[in-house]
Amino acid sequence: MAEIKTQKTTASVTAFLEAVEDEGKRKDAQELLKIFEEVSKEKPAMWGGSIIGFGQYHYKSERSKQEGDWPLTGFSPRKQNLTIYIMSGFGDQKKLLEKLGKHKVSGGSCLYIKHLSDINVDVLKELIKASLKYMKEKYKV
Repeated sequence: MAEIKTQKTTASVTAFLEAVEDEGKRKDAQELLKIFEEVSKEKPAMWGGSIIGFGQYHYKSERSKQEGDWPLTGFSPRKQNLTIYIMSGFGDQKKLLEKLGKHKVSGGSCLYIKHLSDINVDVLKELIKASLKYMKEKYKV
């Protein structure tokens, strides 16, 4: 069985964020860091080279033999978008998503936004809280 490529590292979250080239994206990412720390009550950690994760759970795939550890929630300042990982998915979050503002979702757990100013940050906090609650209950974290 292949080992999952994205793993928790000891790399500096601060150094990673300071290296984000686009100034607007860097400022938004630094604000997201504060939001995620506040909501999750977890310390941030780098996962792979580009994901800032909060908390951790162990999963076992129902469709394959793959298993591993993954952050409970997190984000990544990607070139195109700020990618926010809502690990519980969006199945029960339609009403919150309608209030969020300009965004896209895909992959079951990825929320894409261009700028924090495009969304209602309080709604984002509610999405993160709901996802964390679900993940902690499901995975007994």
